[in-house]
Amino acid sequence: MAENPSIKRVLMSVTDKTGVVDFARALVDEFGCEVISTGGTAKVISEAGIPVTPIDAVTEFPEMMDGRVKTLHPRVHGGLLAKRDNAAHMQQAADHGIQMIDMVVVNLYAFEKTVASGADFGTCIENIDIGGPSMLRSAAKNFASVAVVINPAAYEGILEEMRANGGATTYGTREALALEVFRTTAAYDGAIAAWLGTQLEGQGFAAKEALGLTKKQDLRYGENPHQKAAFYVRDSYKGAEHSLARATQHQGKEMSYNNYLDVDAAWAAVREYEQPACVIVKHLTPCGVCEDSNLVDAYKRAHECDPVSAYGGVMAFNRAVGGDVVQAVFDNKQFVECIIAPEFSQEALEMYSAKKNARLLATGGVNPAGGEVEYRSVEGGLLCQESDAVAEAADIAAWTVPTKRQPTAEEMDELIFAWKACKSVKSNAILIARDHASVGAGGGQPNRVNSARIAVEQAGEKAKGAVAASDAFFPFRDGFDVLAQAGVTAVVQPGGSIRDEEVIAAADEQGVAMVFTGHRHFRH
Repeated sequence: MAENPSIKRVLMSVTDKTGVVDFARALVDEFGCEVISTGGTAKVISEAGIPVTPIDAVTEFPEMMDGRVKTLHPRVHGGLLAKRDNAAHMQQAADHGIQMIDMVVVNLYAFEKTVASGADFGTCIENIDIGGPSMLRSAAKNFASVAVVINPAAYEGILEEMRANGGATTYGTREALALEVFRTTAAYDGAIAAWLGTQLEGQGFAAKEALGLTKKQDLRYGENPHQKAAFYVRDSYKGAEHSLARATQHQGKEMSYNNYLDVDAAWAAVREYEQPACVIVKHLTPCGVCEDSNLVDAYKRAHECDPVSAYGGVMAFNRAVGGDVVQAVFDNKQFVECIIAPEFSQEALEMYSAKKNARLLATGGVNPAGGEVEYRSVEGGLLCQESDAVAEAADIAAWTVPTKRQPTAEEMDELIFAWKACKSVKSNAILIARDHASVGAGGGQPNRVNSARIAVEQAGEKAKGAVAASDAFFPFRDGFDVLAQAGVTAVVQPGGSIRDEEVIAAADEQGVAMVFTGHRHFRH
């Protein structure tokens, strides 16, 4: 067998028909290939005036059962799987009229898009591809002799290689194409299994989970220079259209491992707000959060919360970033590692082009907070959970006020903001807010009273007349007392401690209103 056999017979059956006509024409006109094709693909190629052999002319068996059966035939799979250097294989092929197929061009039914469209169960089942994966796997198994092309973006590169090699592909290319196939079919089967599991086993977590991941980039290093790292994108993800993983990077250095973690935290936090909002994050901790009617003011007030920590941090906006926002950042002389937003105006992009290292990421939109499954690794395994969101803020009538003093309408409005902002601070989290901006935050401490002290110290005089949120209940009154003595007038917390009465009594003693939400928002 020649190491790089020339391509003479090509089987094409594609769902994504991008570029397939031009590819087929080049194969026929430049290399004299015979093109075999199925159904809709054959029709498109034929209508373009390119000679095509229908699959049933090869199998001598009609396509049937609404296209469920058309390529599952020995004359197809024998032509793909036969070892060219095995005399017995080739003799058996000759005995049964099986001709070799040198290239397969196949991509699969759009199963995941069908599911995402909300199609009914029966339609989703019909969009489970059987013949496609079978041909791909057969061709990929025999990559020593067969080229298998699954991605339209590869067509031109394949043609260039054939032009340079007398109509042949190289072994290295076939090897790489085969690996891509097996990764693709594994992810495809995983997506089917995940969907079918929810249909047949209920909406809980599946007994087995297959995560399709595609490497987007190698990273320079991980959290520290001695750690290797890479970034993978989930192949199947409902929120992909506006996620960090799918965001467009307009400029700047490549994202680092720590950049991705910080930006993810900021993007998750800013999506809690309906009004224009800005979140500034440093080392996974929000150091400034503000919601305002004007995005520029939201940024300025978020920055005021902790200008020292904001320097060198990342920022997230839930509205398009214009030149006025960029000018405000420049006026503050703030160095920013990365900004993520739904989009950037042309003016904003031009203004930031002078700061070539700054990374600008556009998601194209804003997904609602929560509603997804998130994964975290532990040694030897993965933890998964539903992503967190402050959904209970949509029904504050269910919140309770156990203290003698009721919060004013203005305080309740501030408490809702503080409750949303507190969710994004590391536990044990305390956040102090006024005028829909954070003014002090403490988190990541082994006890809640220390978090309260840090938040109060950061807020300073701004704590007087402000409100505060605690992501979980106060186990003792000491943490609450720190807030009350600093001048906080209202506090929101989940409630549920065996010492709730002690904390309520402390609030009544000091004239502070307290609200119980009934929901905890730990962020470990």
